[in-house]
Amino acid sequence: MAGAAGHCLGRFIDPDSMKSISIISMCAQPVSSRHSLHIFHCVNSYRSCSVSMNGCKADPRLPIGTIESRTFPAVPSPALAMEKLHSAISELKSNPPPFNSGIIRLQVPIQLTNGIGHSSISHNLVSVAGLGSAVFFRSLNPFSYNDWKSIKRFLSTECPLIRAYGAMRFDARATVSSEWEDFGSFYFMVPQEFDELEGSSMLAVSVAWDNALSWTWGKAIYSLESTMHLASSNVVRLRKEVSRTFILSNYHSPSKTHWDLAVKRALQIINRSGSPLIKVVLARSSRFVTATDIDPIAWLACLKEAEGKNAYQFCLQPPDAPAFIGNTPEQLFHRKWCNINSEALAGTRARGGTTTLDLQIEHDLLSSPKDDLEFTIVRDSIRNRLEVVCDRVVVEPKKAIRKLPRVQHLYARLAGRLRSEDDEFDILASLHPSPAVCGFPTEEARLLIAESELFDRGMYAGPIGWFGGGESEFAVGIRSALVEKGLGALIYAGTGIVEGSNPTLEWDELELKTSQFTKLLKLEIPLRSKAENLGTELKRMKDKAFWNHV
Repeated sequence: MAGAAGHCLGRFIDPDSMKSISIISMCAQPVSSRHSLHIFHCVNSYRSCSVSMNGCKADPRLPIGTIESRTFPAVPSPALAMEKLHSAISELKSNPPPFNSGIIRLQVPIQLTNGIGHSSISHNLVSVAGLGSAVFFRSLNPFSYNDWKSIKRFLSTECPLIRAYGAMRFDARATVSSEWEDFGSFYFMVPQEFDELEGSSMLAVSVAWDNALSWTWGKAIYSLESTMHLASSNVVRLRKEVSRTFILSNYHSPSKTHWDLAVKRALQIINRSGSPLIKVVLARSSRFVTATDIDPIAWLACLKEAEGKNAYQFCLQPPDAPAFIGNTPEQLFHRKWCNINSEALAGTRARGGTTTLDLQIEHDLLSSPKDDLEFTIVRDSIRNRLEVVCDRVVVEPKKAIRKLPRVQHLYARLAGRLRSEDDEFDILASLHPSPAVCGFPTEEARLLIAESELFDRGMYAGPIGWFGGGESEFAVGIRSALVEKGLGALIYAGTGIVEGSNPTLEWDELELKTSQFTKLLKLEIPLRSKAENLGTELKRMKDKAFWNHV
């Protein structure tokens, strides 16, 4: 699949249809360089790769028969790894496991040779790219404890790399719009075939079955072989440049006029005597219709190249659905056994063009009463929520600056120890939505958002990440876009409204946050200007032809 070193993604192409087959991936780098996650799922006319079982329909109380990981000797190339996996699958077909349900992961390390001539295999997970699903989890109802238990049925601490990747809606109670229908209220999957790009690489496949769900071992193996056929068709390096395309139209929801009205109304409620509302996060959806389709995976690669430092990258695409991609700086939480970390992020300023200007902007952000209020609400709320299930919560640093390529934020890191690993579901349910994407108090802010916003946030600002046997990690799905075939992209951004907010300045912040996407769409020359220039040129050519004829 893609090169073993570095943080590149592979891209699978079906040469017959030349359509991208989406993959699933989550990159996990050291905290100093952030973790990146990329999640893709199969969208192709080859239907068998998108067929698997919905694990949410099983009885969550019943354990599955077997959970296994089988590691084979390392090989020197992806082609040999694929060959070994085909052989291992043939052996499985000849000797099927004696269980009515289970999940088996087959993994082949790809051995690298460093510059000195020594080979090395790293087990520090850096990124994951996956194709298809061994089992998926989707429902139109809000994510529940039983849904979490249904996912955990297929996970084990003995097999830490069997993971369920996916996302949840910002507000499961809100009306679902057509572009988000295929995602459901939540969408998770254990990938059927995926890449892990570490210090070395590992090629792996997973097969899951459950007779109680009418998904037998035979069906599961057939589906896996179909996906393997697609994966073997062709593998190319991912382009890190987005093809130039004309913007046919673009519009915002809300418009600038309606944005100003919404912010002013929110401020009136916040400033009203006796009002409990202290902060609300209002968002904007911007539709960009392009002359040619945007490749979501290439767009993601460009974001990673230019904006990836200290951020998560992700792309989630269910079968025959739009692709949800993003480059978010915000961690929701990371749990390993009983240890848990989270982050508070709020307040936004642009980066300065010089070191002196950048430090001046940093000082302004650190000393701003308005931004301090917004940040303090976020940090203290997360700390309070962690304290419910943790013995002790440490906040260090209490307030600092996180610098990203084009913006900088106020930042704090929180750490605690869970009283029980089973508190994982309660942590996810408690931390989302945080005041950073919703407001405070949560319910008052959520209701105002529902009244004010005329678009469906979908998975924007919702949790996106993965569950594992003894570990899980989620980011917040902000700085994100929904890429739709034939329709361009919907780009989302939000900003916190507190006492002292200014509608125009908040609009400028939205522009700053979406600029990492819009700069890739080549918007330097407005479409109207292009049309006017074209009309002038046609008139000039017509006049010239007339005079030549005379």
